[in-house]
Amino acid sequence: MRAPRSVVVVFIFALCSCGLKTKDGRKSEPSPFGPTGIPPELRAKKDNPGGTAVAPGGNMGPAAAISKLTPESEIVFTNPDDPDAEIPELSKLLAEAQSRRGPWETSESIAKRRALREGKPLLIWFTDTAQSPMCRALSQELFSTPDFEKWAGEKLVRLRIDANVKIDDESLGLDEKESLRIRMQNHVANLKKQYRVLGHPSVLMLGPGGETIGRYRGYKSGEADYLWGQIKHAEAVAADTRGQWRADLEAKGYREWKDRSGRGVFAKLTGYANGSLTLIEPDGTRSRTREDRLSDGDRTWIAEQKKLRGM
Repeated sequence: MRAPRSVVVVFIFALCSCGLKTKDGRKSEPSPFGPTGIPPELRAKKDNPGGTAVAPGGNMGPAAAISKLTPESEIVFTNPDDPDAEIPELSKLLAEAQSRRGPWETSESIAKRRALREGKPLLIWFTDTAQSPMCRALSQELFSTPDFEKWAGEKLVRLRIDANVKIDDESLGLDEKESLRIRMQNHVANLKKQYRVLGHPSVLMLGPGGETIGRYRGYKSGEADYLWGQIKHAEAVAADTRGQWRADLEAKGYREWKDRSGRGVFAKLTGYANGSLTLIEPDGTRSRTREDRLSDGDRTWIAEQKKLRGM
């Protein structure tokens, strides 16, 4: 329920007319590694297409990639299953974000939200643990190794989509398990169609705007270092893309907010009333909090904004 108009004071952050310069139109020097930007030692062999690393924004320019962000006019501000639900408390959302079930997420929505909040690219692994020996080899030779685990834990958010759907919930009856299994199989099929995945294993690297930075299909035993090199290259490209993506949103009023425990979220302030704030993240997730629950830096920033507006 909205608060009375007379009670709410809304901060409106105008986009500076000067804007940020983009790279469009600039003459760039040709890459010493060719159009893919991949060093020769990391390129695929003729008998193994491997993957293709692309420029920031996938097949789109950087500006087009940023425009793929959900427009505010299309954001659903309420839970469609519970339109009257209250906006969640920020501290609760941040606490949930810190709880980890494992190195690989299994929910696309959770993985994407983590990638946005943590400022990391998203690595998606389409696998079939039951039918594909190449998937098992990829897991053993790279994804399950301590070195990769340490590096990926610092650099990436990881999502695993397994075609081998299992339902282990003992509280469900046989009919319920079968119904859930079918729904999950359909969901996996839709994700494969969405990301244009034709076989297993397939690995994708997504940038901050959801654009495909790298796509790697297939795997041969013994080529873990080669694939890891490609993934590292894509992570570096994604990091460059994120800088421009973040700068564009900062010009529109988004900033890093932190609570008293130092946990942060990149969001825009959309409403303020009597010390209560409403924030919205780039993916449309809204949360609420109180001014006294924020960091000293955020409280100083709010005080400055009040002073500028004569409040």
